[in-house]
Amino acid sequence: MRSGESSTTLRRFFAGLAESTFQTRLGVVDPPLVDYLSDMLLRFVRCEAIFRVRNLQGRPIRELSELLCEANERVGAARRAVYRHVGDVALFWTGVFPESLRRRSGSALWDRYGDYCAQGKRSYLLAATIEPHEKEDTPGEVLTRLGSQFELCAYGLREVRRQWEESDEQPPTAFLIN
Repeated sequence: MRSGESSTTLRRFFAGLAESTFQTRLGVVDPPLVDYLSDMLLRFVRCEAIFRVRNLQGRPIRELSELLCEANERVGAARRAVYRHVGDVALFWTGVFPESLRRRSGSALWDRYGDYCAQGKRSYLLAATIEPHEKEDTPGEVLTRLGSQFELCAYGLREVRRQWEESDEQPPTAFLIN
């Protein structure tokens, strides 16, 4: 299977799971929100997308606190993009892989998870207040809903993960390995 085909297949896989989870199981009928979450899952299949923001030395920023500092240093659409990315990273980890936050946080098991939730919500809400640079960018209304419904979205993403782990239909592994 070629990369374009596997990307399309993976997009359909995530979109189907997200729609099923959010609409059928959670009763959240919000196509723009669900589409955003599906696209985020597809973007973050590749680790370099998670760590795309770089510091002045050109190294990827891996900590949420450093990402927040970087957002504060930027202006306009660049600030919006980094705040949105902080929200995405926080939502991805709290939703899809919450156990990684618990494992890395040692004895302060819930503190790191709670920090990610708080910073993710705040970042989406801040990004929503900044005018996008291009019309194709995520509308502020979607970012506002992501911020105000952060915990519900995280829970829904955990359910999406549970469904894909239980599913007979697996995503194209050749794409996931790259």
